Amino acid sequence: MIAQTDGANFSTPSGTRIVNPQGPSYLTGGGIMSWIFTLDHKRIGVMYLVGVLTAFLLGGVLALLVRTELLTPEVDFFTNFVQQTGEEPNIAAAKDAYNVAFTLHGAVMVFLFIIPSIPAALGNFVLPMMLGAKDVAFPRLNLASFHLWVVGALFFMTALLTTGLDTGWTFYTPYSTTTNGPVIAATLGVFILGFSSIFTGINFVVTVNTMRPKGMTWFRMPLMLWALYATAIIQVLATPVLAITVLLLTVEKALGVGIFDPALGGDPVLYQHFFWFYSHPAVYIMILPAMGVISEVIPVYARKHIFGYTFIAYSSIAIALLGFLVWGHHMFTSGQSNLATVIFSFLTFSVSIPSAIKVFNWLATLYKGNIHYNASMTYALAFMFLFTIGGLTGLYLGSLATVVHLHDTYFVVSHFHYVMMGGTLVAFLSALHHWWPKMFGKMYNELWANIAALLVFVGFNVTFFPQFILGTQGMPRRYASYKPEFEGLHALSTFGSYLLGAGLTLAALVLVHSLFRGRKAPDNPWGAATLEWKCCSPPTHHNFEVDPLMGSPYVYDNFVEDPNGDGYYEVLPDYKRSGVGAPDEQPAQT
Repeated sequence: MIAQTDGANFSTPSGTRIVNPQGPSYLTGGGIMSWIFTLDHKRIGVMYLVGVLTAFLLGGVLALLVRTELLTPEVDFFTNFVQQTGEEPNIAAAKDAYNVAFTLHGAVMVFLFIIPSIPAALGNFVLPMMLGAKDVAFPRLNLASFHLWVVGALFFMTALLTTGLDTGWTFYTPYSTTTNGPVIAATLGVFILGFSSIFTGINFVVTVNTMRPKGMTWFRMPLMLWALYATAIIQVLATPVLAITVLLLTVEKALGVGIFDPALGGDPVLYQHFFWFYSHPAVYIMILPAMGVISEVIPVYARKHIFGYTFIAYSSIAIALLGFLVWGHHMFTSGQSNLATVIFSFLTFSVSIPSAIKVFNWLATLYKGNIHYNASMTYALAFMFLFTIGGLTGLYLGSLATVVHLHDTYFVVSHFHYVMMGGTLVAFLSALHHWWPKMFGKMYNELWANIAALLVFVGFNVTFFPQFILGTQGMPRRYASYKPEFEGLHALSTFGSYLLGAGLTLAALVLVHSLFRGRKAPDNPWGAATLEWKCCSPPTHHNFEVDPLMGSPYVYDNFVEDPNGDGYYEVLPDYKRSGVGAPDEQPAQT
């Protein structure tokens, strides 16, 4: 199969250099309609990327508005928005505006950014190429998934922005069934977005099951594929529960059928059971792909085989399964039975074990590694630090001795953001910097990208670590005003959010600048061994012009740094010239 490279391979002192055939980029050719109705998984991934980044920009601006309001104890910032010239300050209206702002921030970030960011955007791009395949199993279903996401997002955003939803992103009953806000429209948007997520999950499950190349057994798959596979299982099994829940909410609100509203004979805690049966596994929809990213990035930049491959793979499945059993810890203070509370507390502790296994194995991989501090690696190291803090603080919320005191305080806000933002967002940034040269064929400025990563890391901690202290001191979440003794920590948190915003803005500028002024990316700038790096950058429409040679995804011995500074290239060592190839290397069947 190597001979199919048109005779471009040539001998080097290290062995026979494998040259990837070049071809027309998938980014070129056709007009706007060729993008909107494309079946190419890479173009769909790029369109997802543009969509989720737009949502992230909106959610980020809303977060800065909320933090600016919390700079002082009084409700003054939003008062300026709602106050008409010559009128007395309307504090009640300002508090309503604050409620709308944090609801929009939470809903946009969760449903439009965090959930689809890595699986739909980056997963769509890299999953088929990691399998050495031309596309996913169902390209048309993939396109339908994206179109549904766009429709759902437009529906959702229109409902949120035009009428002002103030229920919080959880839509808790009975407030959501009694308020005059656009609950039905917003939940319909969530319903549509859920189908988009299910379609993506089905596609990924079938693709991994049926399109693995010859020789890529389950335990020779890249760990990113294990993570995406486990995520897809959750998407397929859990998302329908959310769809049913919001449908029941709509039925109750529209027809007055008593399901969740106690005034109609319903039970609001039932809504919480339904909602969290989906939404806690959804936490793992958000974090499992992030763990997959870190499992790819750490060994590449440490130039070392991943430690404990099998344990990391099994831990992904364990997290996916245990994630279905812990939803009750969201209702420790909602009056569920003592027995149920104890059981859910035990199960909550148990789900931390596979997460800890991953962190231990990443640390063991770094031990004695030849670490390259590229921007992607900087984000990966930040992820390990932030996710570990988020995970450890979660133990306090799973413990019955402390959760009552910490419930609904800023401790919960900080814990959630350390896991979701310090985890998923930072891993998303790591993945974006790792695969950016492959996606767009351009290299970015490493120095400025690293500075941006450090700003994000410092800004994040200055923003959210004070909130742990605020929570332990009793500061409740979701309030626009607070007691003066909390002002110092709130002010520090707000200044941290500005620093975080500056870091993210710089990261965006660095990447956008590379599109216009960056040098051409080599096929394999980082020396990675997974199959997506064995095609040209950016890839052609069919990904691989010849079948790539499949080897271990975490063995880097055959990747030699180009002396001209043009990334890495793959070589076949001399013993393979005799035709006796290593037993673990076979051509992938595309």
